[in-house]
Amino acid sequence: MGPSQPRNAVVPDRSPSRLPAAPVLLQQLSHKKGQWKSTKFLRRVKSVFRSFPVINPPCKMPISNRLHEGHIHGGKQMTGTLFGYRKARVNLAIQENPRGVPLLVLELSIQTGKLLQDMGSGLVRIALECEKNPSEKLKLIDEPIWTMYCNGRKVGYAVKRGPTEDDLKVMQNLHAVSMGAGVLPAENAESPEGELTYMRAFFERTIGSKDSETYYMMNPNGTSGPELSIFFVRIG
Repeated sequence: MGPSQPRNAVVPDRSPSRLPAAPVLLQQLSHKKGQWKSTKFLRRVKSVFRSFPVINPPCKMPISNRLHEGHIHGGKQMTGTLFGYRKARVNLAIQENPRGVPLLVLELSIQTGKLLQDMGSGLVRIALECEKNPSEKLKLIDEPIWTMYCNGRKVGYAVKRGPTEDDLKVMQNLHAVSMGAGVLPAENAESPEGELTYMRAFFERTIGSKDSETYYMMNPNGTSGPELSIFFVRIG
């Protein structure tokens, strides 16, 4: 007999997804309305937890003065998950904890496989920029669309969306995972979009102002390793 469903569980009633049916029991945040297998490809993805040299990219973006020895100090710890089918666009989900409903879901304009390969090679810095609209009073992470730069190169746009049933199933399958990388089971093993891969880690969130936030990936046990920084900036 399965565990009882908490009263504050989120159970979406949308159309069937490509992922196997699973109960979605993520906890809803009070202030807001897995199983996996190893593959040869994921050996490189898991290298995000090994040591790599730090590279200074030609990327013009805000740098926090709290950066020191590979960490940003004084921020709030969040859970960040990059996931998607290898040949499709990667999604970014930010949660307050691994068992919570995502605070933010973004679809990024880069393929999942390409981004995870870059993560296995060294430093990746993603800058997301949008323009201020004086007539709107949106919180920074509620902005709907962003111009996206990866290591200083414009690569398209990132779009915010509400979490879908597929998103919630991924979060449910990973609810016991604090950090790691792997492949999630899918109904269609021969999908032309490839396997559904993920990388999950703790991120430190630092708020610079109402128009800037930084999410900095924390390496396990404070060890050195490749860096992933995500900058949200509202300009104009």
